[in-house]
Amino acid sequence: MSKASARHEGAEREGTERRRTAGTRAGRLIAALVLAASLAACASPATVAPPPPPPQPQPVMPEPVAPPPPVAVDDGKVRVALLVPLSGRGAAIGQSMLDAAQLAVFDVADGQFLLLPRDTGGTPSGAEAAARDAVTAGARLILGPLFSADAAAVRTVAAPAGVPVLSFSSDRTVAGGGVWVLGFQPQEQVARVVGFAASRGITSFGLLAPATPSGEVVQQSLIDAARQAGGTVTRIERYGADQQDLTEMVRRFAQHQAMPAPATAEPGAAATGLPFQAVMLADGGGQLRTLATLLPFFDVDPGPVRFLGIGQWEEPGLGREASLVGGWFAAPPPEARQAFERRYEETYGQKPQRLATLAYDATALAAALVRSGDREALRPEMLTDPQGFLGADGLFRLLPDGLTERGLAVLEVTRAGFATVDPAPQTFPPRTDPAAGQVPVF
Repeated sequence: MSKASARHEGAEREGTERRRTAGTRAGRLIAALVLAASLAACASPATVAPPPPPPQPQPVMPEPVAPPPPVAVDDGKVRVALLVPLSGRGAAIGQSMLDAAQLAVFDVADGQFLLLPRDTGGTPSGAEAAARDAVTAGARLILGPLFSADAAAVRTVAAPAGVPVLSFSSDRTVAGGGVWVLGFQPQEQVARVVGFAASRGITSFGLLAPATPSGEVVQQSLIDAARQAGGTVTRIERYGADQQDLTEMVRRFAQHQAMPAPATAEPGAAATGLPFQAVMLADGGGQLRTLATLLPFFDVDPGPVRFLGIGQWEEPGLGREASLVGGWFAAPPPEARQAFERRYEETYGQKPQRLATLAYDATALAAALVRSGDREALRPEMLTDPQGFLGADGLFRLLPDGLTERGLAVLEVTRAGFATVDPAPQTFPPRTDPAAGQVPVF
């Protein structure tokens, strides 16, 4: 089916197959999400019907408007709202998220599940109005919005109504009070790759990061992760996000190379005359490539010094930058996502936006819970099942404090792409933190 026809056949598709309820709760949920991945891996255009088209979203005005009259919600269906920007800022990402959510409905949902897409317009006021409309329409759960300011606005509506929110933001400051952040957390990525590096004998680290809030997060995360691993951060340089010439900054960073290695230096550091065995490059795109080119020029070579990164490294063609080959970074396991991407492209005729997996997994999670047969399945204690869920981005679980924990792999940059050097876990260990076993409160 063409992309155009797939988007205009109708609105709010409902699945037809009901999941059996035997087995443990966690087993049901994980199996339902694995079902989606299995369908993706086995699907072919000749045998698998395309998913329903995305429904036409209801327009949301930035100015407050009177909510529509409540709909009848005693029809046995469990309504889940999807709040994404389908106009304005972030519209391309929002449309891809809506397409991915429809794919999850087709793969996982049964007849009890009803998806309610709403356009946020990419603004806090639009997100608040969309949330108000969704609550009025009987939504038991809100998926989205995309931006942190929008998530904060949605909470003002959802929390008083007791409706949980699974936002697609990565901003930890909006977590809690009934809002979870599903976006990828740099703190987790840094901790994962630093822990792996430490297991390979690397305990001294340098950092090059932009002078931005996200760069500040990476800096503190690196300091914390190095300390946890028994190591230390010995050199830090920050630069402007739009800084054109990074030469002098990199020269300052590498200046210690002309000095004799101290007697107490780590073995890898002594071999180079540098105070670090690894350098974290907390950037992507052109800035990352510029840094990778300049560092060897000032004798910070990727042979004796290991380059480390974060999720921004996961971009096509990175291995064409020779200095980055052999570098490590942490990210969701690519194998699961590749199955989703193939299925998405077969259905819609184009590649999904990277963040579309968040919408797929959130929708599949909700559909799997509803499919268990419990009409109250979307309550917080079910969402925070400590065993977690398997989805297009691998293993994840929602924590009572509003954060999301993910099972990440460590990938190595190769000339051909990326190779997994430490696989992502398939199960979570039991939680031992003080919040373990607690039920989130609004």
